[in-house]
Amino acid sequence: MSKLRVVHYINQFYGGVGGEKEANFKPEIRAGLVGPGLALSQRFGEDAEIVATVVCGDSYFNENVDEAVAAIIPMIEQHKPDVFAAGPAFEAGRYGMACGAICKAVSEKLGIPAVTAMYEENPGVDSYRKDVYILKAGKSAADMKNSAPKLAAFALKLGRKQEIGSAEAEGYFSRGIRKNVFVEERGSKRAVDMLIKKIRGEKFQTEYPMPVFDNVTPNPAVKNMAGIKVALVTSGGIVPAGNPDKIESSSASRYGKYDIDGRSALAAGQYETAHGGYDPVYANQNADRVLPVDVLRDLEKEGAIGSLHRYYYSTVGNGTSVANAKTFAAQIARELIDDDVKAVILTST
Repeated sequence: MSKLRVVHYINQFYGGVGGEKEANFKPEIRAGLVGPGLALSQRFGEDAEIVATVVCGDSYFNENVDEAVAAIIPMIEQHKPDVFAAGPAFEAGRYGMACGAICKAVSEKLGIPAVTAMYEENPGVDSYRKDVYILKAGKSAADMKNSAPKLAAFALKLGRKQEIGSAEAEGYFSRGIRKNVFVEERGSKRAVDMLIKKIRGEKFQTEYPMPVFDNVTPNPAVKNMAGIKVALVTSGGIVPAGNPDKIESSSASRYGKYDIDGRSALAAGQYETAHGGYDPVYANQNADRVLPVDVLRDLEKEGAIGSLHRYYYSTVGNGTSVANAKTFAAQIARELIDDDVKAVILTST
């Protein structure tokens, strides 16, 4: 059996370029293995060889997805790999988004099987689990000793075109794909058996797990708005003109905090939407349509509220993962509490 050819993708940190200061590093390809490629290579043994490694900065990739993909695809193609591997990305959000995006592009544009690995709360999981194989990894690089061998073993399986089993059996995140299989017992009996076990409080394994969402008990209504500080938070993507924080139009990995002290409204030409999920024309003409600073200023003058908080927070809800949204909410809420904000108006699109 001939040795498989593998191309590996890593970010600027694992490529030895540097940390956050080098996150805008443009993609380049290097011969052979680099950084965590050594852990993969040790597992490959004589079965596969990392012939090249693509290195790209996390910020550059996520802020220039189309350009990054367009540059990287030819780099990969010239080495004619049998399989492509990215990461592991662990909990690093931008790294995970990049790994998912490039694996999807390699699979779709080159027809080469691809796999990556990351932690369950990485936004890359929710964004790309339906498109690519994403193996379950730990939160940090401390899990490299476990994650790298799994990634290597799965890459070998893909490269050899072996049958891939279920998500549970193989250790990847479910892709939401249902397959017909033949089993000994008919569906009605299996269903009744599961129901009986559930009634008895016994352990059972469902054949079609449903998504689980948090149930959040709402706080009681504010009895008297007069005299309290109110803040605006939006998932409608309203940002100062030029989108200074480079919030992504979809699958946002960040949010912005913007000062509106002394502003009676969001003037046309000074604010716009970064959101890619709705027609931006009317929001760009008048950003108060999404983020009603003008109305809150009127209420402030009337004494209906005590004051409008001098900062508003904004991100894009379009395709943004639940994990990222929770992280944003926790960070924003902490700041609002510290600033003695007593109520928040959350606007969407």
